[in-house]
Amino acid sequence: MGNRTLGALAIALVVVAVAPTIYADAKFAFVDLQRALNETEDGRRAKAELKALFDQRQSDLDQRAKEFKAKLEELDKQREVLTPEAYQSKNAELQKALIELQNTYARYQRELAEKELELTKAIFERMEQILRRIGQSDGYEMIFDKSEAGLVWAPDHLNLTDKLIQMYNGENPTKGGATKTKAP
Repeated sequence: MGNRTLGALAIALVVVAVAPTIYADAKFAFVDLQRALNETEDGRRAKAELKALFDQRQSDLDQRAKEFKAKLEELDKQREVLTPEAYQSKNAELQKALIELQNTYARYQRELAEKELELTKAIFERMEQILRRIGQSDGYEMIFDKSEAGLVWAPDHLNLTDKLIQMYNGENPTKGGATKTKAP
C-alpha cells in the first residue's frame, strides 16, 4: 500500500473512532480527482497532448522494431552462408541494436511520465485551490480523494466532483492548465 493510502486509512480510522463524540456535526465530502482531470477542459487538452506524444513515440518504436525484425530475419537467412566469425559479428550488432531499442523504449516511457507530470501538476494544484475554497465556504471538515482514500462507497450528495469540474471550467484557464487564483 502506498504512503498516501496508508495515511488516508489512518485518518479515516481516527475519524471513525472519534467522530461520534467530537465530530458529531462535521461535514465530509469526497471528489474523484481522476474523473475531474478527464472532464476539465485543461485535462482534456493535456490528455490530447499526451496521446499525440504517445502516438508519435509508438510509431517510432514500431518502425525501429520492424527494422530490427527485418535484420534478424536477414541474418537467419544468411546463417548457412556466413562464416562463424561473420555470423557472430552480425549477431553482436543485432544484440547492440536490441539493447538500443530497449533503451529507447525506456527513455520514451520516462519522457511520457515526465510530460504527464508536467501537464497535470498545475491542473491538480488549481483543483486543490478550488477544493479548499469549497471546503471553507461550505463548511467541510475534510474532502477526500475517492481513489486515494480507499473510499468504497459514499452517498452521491457527498460527491463534489461535478461542482469541482464546473468551477474549474468556469474560471479563466490559462494555457498550460493553471490560472492564478488567490489562495484561501
